[in-house]
Amino acid sequence: MKRRMIGAGIAGISLLVAGCSAGQITQTDTQVAGVNGGSTEVGDIAVRNAELAFPENVQPAAYLEGSDADVVMSIVNSGERADELQSVTSDAAENVAIAGETSLPADTTLAVGPGKPDAGQLDGEVTLEGLKREIRPGQDVRATLTFRDAGTVEVVLPVKVSDEPRHDAPADDEEHGGGGH
Repeated sequence: MKRRMIGAGIAGISLLVAGCSAGQITQTDTQVAGVNGGSTEVGDIAVRNAELAFPENVQPAAYLEGSDADVVMSIVNSGERADELQSVTSDAAENVAIAGETSLPADTTLAVGPGKPDAGQLDGEVTLEGLKREIRPGQDVRATLTFRDAGTVEVVLPVKVSDEPRHDAPADDEEHGGGGH
């Protein structure tokens, strides 16, 4: 009887100890965010979902050498002091133009890119001018952002995925292997 109680006690302690380590090394600890754009941080500044706008009106979709590409990203100042985006550079372009807002008051978001920002966000634009090579969806370029106080940080800019829905063949197309009856 005593032996059975000791065995049950050891089993109980084993479960307790195993439960204590749960969450130490998880399957999700190395997963990246479910967004296409690059993300990085420097100081109190976070750059989120940074990417090049999808190349419109070009078939096949690509930015041709010498063309310009708009950058789309959110820059978040989570600090208690204002900062400012002072410059953006990229080896992929002859020049990088910055327009609109560049100041980042404390606890604000700067929406960079074409289109209107959400309520409460500042509006800015960054354009890679005179691309040095053709850039297609699936490829990316690197850009370096310099902030007055937070410093310098590099971010990867993949080409944004098209907003248009895919046009696949209907699923009930039996002739092409679709699921019929």
